[in-house]
Amino acid sequence: MRHFIVTIALLLATASAGANEAVSVRTSDSVAIGGHDTVAYHSTSNRQSHQQIQGDNHFEVHWNGATWRFASLASANRFAADPERYRPEYNGFCSNALSLDEGLIPTDGSVWEFFGDQLHLFYAERGRQRWLNGDWQHYRAQADRAWESLKIR
Repeated sequence: MRHFIVTIALLLATASAGANEAVSVRTSDSVAIGGHDTVAYHSTSNRQSHQQIQGDNHFEVHWNGATWRFASLASANRFAADPERYRPEYNGFCSNALSLDEGLIPTDGSVWEFFGDQLHLFYAERGRQRWLNGDWQHYRAQADRAWESLKIR
């Protein structure tokens, strides 16, 4: 079986909500959220089993200065068509750290949860548990304020 590298370059207008914002990436290769498939988190079965899916370097989309990896061409195409829908909140930086005004703490995509209909990533399970067991709506409002003041444009 031959593998094809799929690279989809997105040219988004700077008016796009996510354009030119910092993304949580590995410093060695600019791969977003540890190479996890951000579209896969949204599937019903993955949400129920709380599974994350590692992306493949054969299916990559370059968006917002980062390389996003996907497990399939279908996932890559879904993201390319609507990255704002599938990107994690705060472009993958730790939601809990932002809510505590601790700055932009990178994540690797392994600790995650949906709050409302938004995907949030966490540096550690302790932060996820804080949101699950506390007032996540209040925490989100705090994180939103911190994100607005810290995001790089």
